[in-house]
Amino acid sequence: MAREQMAEQDPEVRPLDAIDRTILRLLQEDGRASIRSVAERVHVSRANAYSRINRLIEDGVIRGFTARVDHERAGQGASAYITLKIVQNSWRTVREQLITLPGVAHIALVSGDFDVLLLVHTADNRTLRELVLTRLQAIEDVLSSRTLLVFEETDLVVGDRAERAPRPPGPVP
Repeated sequence: MAREQMAEQDPEVRPLDAIDRTILRLLQEDGRASIRSVAERVHVSRANAYSRINRLIEDGVIRGFTARVDHERAGQGASAYITLKIVQNSWRTVREQLITLPGVAHIALVSGDFDVLLLVHTADNRTLRELVLTRLQAIEDVLSSRTLLVFEETDLVVGDRAERAPRPPGPVP
């Protein structure tokens, strides 16, 4: 969290070159890729790849490494997007409370008809109901909420997009 706050406050943003962007793409495809493998694929030395990855981490470009989870297989069979209207200027206070809620996977301050968008994963609809009606509604600065139940979801990463690129119209070979 502290690193994210530092990145938000640090006005100096170093530009990324083509090698940096390629390293990012490779790590998005496989966060467990070795330095050696990354270096070979971008045609730089291991020391150069190592220092570039460390710089991307220190600059807050890479915020961390994570596993892609099948939420249903992990016992989180109910997912939903929840929109919130909140009291004006209460974003930071509300965000700190939302971070502590179980099952919250993503929090965004947005523009439009609502103020906050949450993605949550819970064990079942009963747990989702408890989260929305008891926990969210108990937050003082939350004025209203709307829950959009997710029936099916597809997480995309860089490698997936290339595999799923639309084919031109015509007969399939």
